[in-house]
Amino acid sequence: MPVMTFLTQCVFDAGALKQLASLAKARAITRPFIVTDAGIKASGILARVEDALGVAPAGVFAETTSNPTETQTRQATALYKASGADGIIAVGGGSSMDHAKAIGLMASHAEPLETYAAIIGGGKKIGKIPPLIAIPTTAGTGSEVSVGMVIIMENGRKETFASPNLIPVVALCDPDLTLGLPAGLTAATGMDALTHCIEAVLTPAINPPAEGIGYDGAYRAFGQGMLKRAVKDGSDAEARWHMMMASYEGALAFVKGLGGVHALSHAAGRLEQKKLHHGTLNAVFLPHILRFHDGAADAKYVRLRQVMGLKAGADLADAIQDLNDAIGIPKNLSAMGLDAADGPGIVDYALKDLAHFGNPRTMSADDYAKVFETALK
Repeated sequence: MPVMTFLTQCVFDAGALKQLASLAKARAITRPFIVTDAGIKASGILARVEDALGVAPAGVFAETTSNPTETQTRQATALYKASGADGIIAVGGGSSMDHAKAIGLMASHAEPLETYAAIIGGGKKIGKIPPLIAIPTTAGTGSEVSVGMVIIMENGRKETFASPNLIPVVALCDPDLTLGLPAGLTAATGMDALTHCIEAVLTPAINPPAEGIGYDGAYRAFGQGMLKRAVKDGSDAEARWHMMMASYEGALAFVKGLGGVHALSHAAGRLEQKKLHHGTLNAVFLPHILRFHDGAADAKYVRLRQVMGLKAGADLADAIQDLNDAIGIPKNLSAMGLDAADGPGIVDYALKDLAHFGNPRTMSADDYAKVFETALK
């Protein structure tokens, strides 16, 4: 029996940051701990958030790494506890928002972090965390309204955690915060959002509302051409609004689950020394996974073509590859720094990833290996 949950408040519009102080007060956050990264601090966005907050934060952690780790989360959690904070404000992309969720979880739960992993049913053990307000500064992950977070564990796995208690109490989505985002990062995060929408549609779980939202997100990003527009002109306010909405919708959609693209991206993203961007990995893997699943979900492929503005019978994989080429996504995994020696480990971890179980057609180790080999060239 499907269980469908869309539970959090989202304040969405240009200039929404001005409402931060009242939103924090309404959630009884009087001593917020801000979680962000060095780029957000250098850009001046952190200062804008602090100004909008109107009170001095209890503490600021501005060193979040891309693909946050369990080790760093433990360090930041100690700072959170020492600060006497009564809530968290996450500012940034998916890494900062996921890191903030992990800090809240570790600060309020006693067991080791790995015991709460979704793959072993640990979500049932996740209770309330400190109130969290999420302020995205990219249009990609949708973590501001997601039940999940992804952390690189000390055991080497890139682990997914999922619980309604990890959803921020408020998502403050201000597209103005994405104006001027560099073209490369706009492309990578935008493809993350589009991949969420497409994979959520294709996963066989039954959740018609989530599926409908996924179609709408794909329509905005691809069908209306908003991703191309945002990459071409970083000051295009209309494109930025629609891409932030597509990102938001992608996360609402993937309560259904995800699939092989994310299984592979999580597995490759755990290679800390490679410093691979999750959205870029999704973009490169997506055409190959779409080819593999062609024929396994025909009705959904038909509707995806419709919302994406493609002709009947058009090759979805080719359409995504054409988009990748148009917005400057690397041609293959080799261009990102991966090589054949990375394949076996990536395949092994993909098979153990939660997203693996959302494929519309079962994927074996050999199937993943072939996709990796093809995507490498």
